[in-house]
Amino acid sequence: KQEDAAEYIRILFKILGEASIRLESSKVSQFTGGELLKEEALKLIHSDSMGYMSHYSLTRIYEIITSLHEKKPGSAISMYTTFFQPFDGCLMEDYRPLMRVLHLGGRGDPFAQKTASLCLAYILMTGCPSVVRRQKPLFWINSVSIEEPLQALVSWLISQLQSSSAASLLLATSTVSILATSPEARDLLHRGSGIGYITKHLKVRSNSTNQVSRIGPSVGANVQQLYELCFCLWTLTYELDSSPMIRTNFKRSGAVTALVGLLSSAPREKITRVSLSALRNLATCSGDLVPSRGKKIDGSVFLTDMIGSGLLKSITVLRVRQWTDPDLLDDLNTLEKLLHKNFKERTTWDVYQAELESGCLVWGPVHTEKFFRENFKKMEGPDANFEPLKTLVFLATCGNEDQVAIACFDLGEFVRHYPNGRSIATRLGAKEIIMKLIEHENADVQQQALN
Repeated sequence: KQEDAAEYIRILFKILGEASIRLESSKVSQFTGGELLKEEALKLIHSDSMGYMSHYSLTRIYEIITSLHEKKPGSAISMYTTFFQPFDGCLMEDYRPLMRVLHLGGRGDPFAQKTASLCLAYILMTGCPSVVRRQKPLFWINSVSIEEPLQALVSWLISQLQSSSAASLLLATSTVSILATSPEARDLLHRGSGIGYITKHLKVRSNSTNQVSRIGPSVGANVQQLYELCFCLWTLTYELDSSPMIRTNFKRSGAVTALVGLLSSAPREKITRVSLSALRNLATCSGDLVPSRGKKIDGSVFLTDMIGSGLLKSITVLRVRQWTDPDLLDDLNTLEKLLHKNFKERTTWDVYQAELESGCLVWGPVHTEKFFRENFKKMEGPDANFEPLKTLVFLATCGNEDQVAIACFDLGEFVRHYPNGRSIATRLGAKEIIMKLIEHENADVQQQALN
């Protein structure tokens, strides 16, 4: 019965509320996994009954939620009849122990915190207007009642994404990917700078030998976490046409560079699929709505970033693989056509500037003596403060060895062609950087630094 299901959940919430008070210092919360002998497990339960009850009640709540979530809309027992009050449509107050578990002090309890955040995500998403309209529950739902807890949950998730630790990332990714399917939650994620934090975890960096690319070394993100983070960015791209701020955040965060980097690192097919789909959405977005201040950002801007990040080369490599997914192949074909069209419409300086902005230098026509002979004057930048040159100097200090070598070559060409270029480059710190690179272990970097 509806009443029995709701009452059972209330009992579990009450148990969790009582048991979680001491959860942060419990032995169960400090258990890191692995198998225990029967005697060891019984000893742990007897020595920490409160911790055991917390984990038990959370596990049961999660099992019930996932079971209800799979039921068809209009079922006699549903997420709505279990977690919302039929007389006023509001979210039941009993959920609050889940929120308390999120904010455990000390070392916390990763299992409890992750499970609580997943439970909250499923419950609160059920009350979002977009979901209510689709599910058509048996009674009216007061969506205002979920606004405050949803904001609190998203704020907690953003705080986890801000961290560079693997443990914090593990707590957040699954829950964020669930919330990202709701337009209301996506709006909160982007307002909390979620696009920037997600992109940070997707950045691809090369190791010191430049032989193996690895993903997110600061956080140790595994394949599933990378997929979930990519999935979040992909869902957020569906808000591009309606929000100038989201387009700005995607541009500012360097999301294009991160997504192209993932494709270059040969990830699993599911990551390739969502990355390509996200890039296609970025390439085809409209810029009809323009913020009161700032320049127009639309698909052409993102396409320029894609060219600068080397997406055309990545697509060539991806075509060698035998794909069977028709959607993935369609995304590949569409992106390739758009990139070639955009490339023809752009000047070589536009392409070079896109590379500088993306922080991804790739050997090609814009890294030649001919290019700098024709474009050295543009290194002054629109405000005559040599901003492109400053960026180039910075890129000579970071990134993989190919990028450092290219930056050295470009600096040398600027010095050769720009009047008094050596003095300007020295003033910006280029000489000191180049002198150190003369002794670099990579032969190509040495050669370009010497030239």
